[in-house]
Amino acid sequence: MSTEPMSLQSPATVATTTEALPKTRRRSVAPKGVQGRVWWKHVLGVLALVWALFPIVFLISAALNPSGTLDSAGLLPTAVSWNNFDMLFNDPSRPFLTWFRNSLLIAFIGALGQIFIGACAAYAFSRMRFRGRRGGLLSLLLLQMFPALLTFVALYLMFARIGDVVPALGLDTVLGLSLVYLGGAMGANVWLLKGYFDTVPRELDEAARVDGASHARIFFTMILRLTMPILVTTFMISFIGLFSEFLLASIFLRDVDSQTVGVGLWSMSKGNEANRLFGQFAAGALLCSIPVVALYLAVQKQIVGGLTTGSVK
Repeated sequence: MSTEPMSLQSPATVATTTEALPKTRRRSVAPKGVQGRVWWKHVLGVLALVWALFPIVFLISAALNPSGTLDSAGLLPTAVSWNNFDMLFNDPSRPFLTWFRNSLLIAFIGALGQIFIGACAAYAFSRMRFRGRRGGLLSLLLLQMFPALLTFVALYLMFARIGDVVPALGLDTVLGLSLVYLGGAMGANVWLLKGYFDTVPRELDEAARVDGASHARIFFTMILRLTMPILVTTFMISFIGLFSEFLLASIFLRDVDSQTVGVGLWSMSKGNEANRLFGQFAAGALLCSIPVVALYLAVQKQIVGGLTTGSVK
């Protein structure tokens, strides 16, 4: 490196010397007054957090309240007791564990069925070209405009007749309600799955067909593995929706032993015993959040990847 003063060196030498110097990290200095205007964003964040945690804290307090009544419930528990949980599990007239099992079974069967039917339909719309393809996609989108409440009467009469022939699929049965939920598989899930299937390169399908693979083999051995994030995402959406579904379950399930946890807890909040059973209601509602939270924590990476990638198309 030249030892001449910078003012006596030629422009080319100065440029070479400047490039040879180590690059220093520039500090980004925020304009004056910007940092002072950020405090309100933190205040809004704290208020939103408190607003979201308020019902959860109240629910935990009511579940741990020894008296177990609505009148004595508060935001912060004055004492901690497990009496509400003990009474919830040991009440013969209100089988909470049976309700919980029915909800898990219906949600799991319904979600798996919806994912399988939706994935098959999405693969056909994404990979195959046939007459009526565009019209079918638009029809699925148009059907979402009509509320599901319009079909309740027809479904009730239909499964009342089915129960006379096949009692295992009629009213007051877990399999019958699961079969009803499968009717909603051809809905918004097809569009979400198709958007993700379109991101898989078609060259993989063409290479597999050259090797003699059929559409079924390509779908089950290759496409389902490559699209696992969106399958997990749609499974979670369907599972949560079916696990918390109330309207259709309250119409189809009239027997106490066949009810879901939502219908069972709703029955505890009605009548003259609603005030006395509020602690058990809070304890049951708190336990219902465990499966959903556990599944979210287990597959949160797949959910983020499925939603972001599938929404591009």
